[in-house]
Amino acid sequence: MVISLKHPQINRNVFEDLFVLEIANNHLGSVKRGLEIIKQFNRVVRYNNVRAAIKFQFRDVDSFIHKKFISRQDIRYIRKTVDTRISRADIAVLVDYTRQKAMIPMATVFDEPSVDLAVDLGLDIIKLASSDINDWFLIERLAQTKKPVIASTGGSSLKDSDDLVAFFSNRGIPLAVNHCVSLYPSQDHELELNQIDFLRDRYPTNTIGFSTHECHDWTSSMLIAYAKGARVFERHIDIETEGVAVSPYCSLPRQADVWFKAFKKAKEMCGNPGTQKRIPPQREIEYLDALVRGIYLRRDLPAGHVLGLGDVYLAVPLQKEQLSCREWFSELVLGRAVGVDEPLRLDDLADPYSHSLELQEVIRNRGL
Repeated sequence: MVISLKHPQINRNVFEDLFVLEIANNHLGSVKRGLEIIKQFNRVVRYNNVRAAIKFQFRDVDSFIHKKFISRQDIRYIRKTVDTRISRADIAVLVDYTRQKAMIPMATVFDEPSVDLAVDLGLDIIKLASSDINDWFLIERLAQTKKPVIASTGGSSLKDSDDLVAFFSNRGIPLAVNHCVSLYPSQDHELELNQIDFLRDRYPTNTIGFSTHECHDWTSSMLIAYAKGARVFERHIDIETEGVAVSPYCSLPRQADVWFKAFKKAKEMCGNPGTQKRIPPQREIEYLDALVRGIYLRRDLPAGHVLGLGDVYLAVPLQKEQLSCREWFSELVLGRAVGVDEPLRLDDLADPYSHSLELQEVIRNRGL
């Protein structure tokens, strides 16, 4: 089954070759620490000349957490959400700084008031977390913004993904679908990168991405994911500061540098898009031309002779202006006498096709 967009005018370019750098709660509620994370990663982004977004997480804490549970320190998710709460004004400072650094501000929104905040701050892209892929209250509110959405599929059912793609397709809203394994951290054998193939085949008009939480390697999965067609890449990011432990699924600036360089290498090695036959470079053409067999005569032949297969043989090297096996066809006519074991050259022919300017240029510029 293939799920296709009904709105071919949807612009997917907003997602192409985009790195989503997920700050999450790693600002720890401090605008100063948040600014430092953005600054350090901006250096690596600029040095590698990649297109990057800084992604925040928005939660309206007072409505997101039930009032009877907001003080529960034994529930890790609630404790972390409360402890890293950041003010609306400070979020605005971080968003503005992201823009100053020529990066794209975006956010994962976990409730409806957070969607409103994303709109108020003019965020370019909104993220839908794996946990909310079937939260239709939130999805309906997201769609009202008409903003491009990236959704991760970690832990979702096939119906969840199909429904989400169809929903945004029917509304003409750009949607990128990220393969994601929601294990923090993920081991190499848990990455399931073949899911990128599955998503590309099933949703051919959506950009497919890879959101990863791996902790050992910043090169191999990038090479594989890009080659399979992923074009959005997401990782959690953090910096080293005294007294703060960095989670193993978070990338430090030096690790992101390796990640970006792996992307460049993957792009270099994969070459042009796989939607059409590549155009070989001149250096490759010249190399292969040197391996092509040339046409030589078996005996002395006079002008006017009509060449047949019994009159010629093929051998290397191919010489300047000599016809090769590529140009041979029966009943070529000699315009002058040619001796035994001599190469059959372009100017030896009386056939009018030999006067093609394009053909002459090719033949005269190759060979020994």
